[in-house]
Amino acid sequence: MATTQAKAAAPKKKSQGFQGVQAAIWIIVFCFIAAVCFYKFVLGNPANFVDGDPSNAVKDGSLLGLVYKGGIVVPVIITLLFTVIALSIERWLALRTAFGKGKLPKFVENIKQALKEGDFVKAQKLCDDQRGTVANVVGASLKAYKEMEAAPGLKKAQKVAKIQQAHEEATQLEMPTLQMNMPILATIVTLGTLTALFGTVVGMIRSFAALAAGGGGDSLALSQGISEALVNTASGILTSWGAVIAYNYYTNKIDKLTYALDEVGYSIAQTYEANHTEEA
Repeated sequence: MATTQAKAAAPKKKSQGFQGVQAAIWIIVFCFIAAVCFYKFVLGNPANFVDGDPSNAVKDGSLLGLVYKGGIVVPVIITLLFTVIALSIERWLALRTAFGKGKLPKFVENIKQALKEGDFVKAQKLCDDQRGTVANVVGASLKAYKEMEAAPGLKKAQKVAKIQQAHEEATQLEMPTLQMNMPILATIVTLGTLTALFGTVVGMIRSFAALAAGGGGDSLALSQGISEALVNTASGILTSWGAVIAYNYYTNKIDKLTYALDEVGYSIAQTYEANHTEEA
């Protein structure tokens, strides 16, 4: 019976707007298919090569053909790059929903002002208008505030602790949505560099193999090996560069939202403590 009551008292997450893609594996699969098609039909377009044959030398000035010569590692790096782009868009949409409709700093200040004035109807209306993660958490804290006002037999410190607990539970309920797919971006930061290094090593192995064979006939194989090494290095660095920027940008956005949650939660608890005397 107690377990049933605890579940009933637990805050329920409000589904408002885009919450993010949970099955990110399908994003990666789609990006892999797109990368293979891009490698074969765009980079490997016959117009990029001498006599229209991808096995021949690259036409002068054809950057696409040069990237194609990077070898089989190129589709893997392009997959990682496409994944970074796709997840960056996915996180932007999800965090835009989480931040709500209005400016977050203004919302926090309005909530604090409403609490200072003791106008909880106004505070609830601000939450209903704002929506998003912060509004959901503040709404749960305000609900706990009202419940503690009507709860008999508890000391003021216990009621304040209950309000803080409700705030923390609501925050923990929202955090998975905020941090969803962020570990994938963090992984690609390292994986892009390692994949580039692997492609570079493969290219250098081919270059030294052609050099060891000797003779002018191996000059094409030597140049192809060097091109493969440099193309993979550049592509991998570009991918890691994009992943680092995306990860740090969205981490900073999540931190700002978390700070706003902590600030409002502290204000609600302090308001209750200041407005209520200890019961006899």
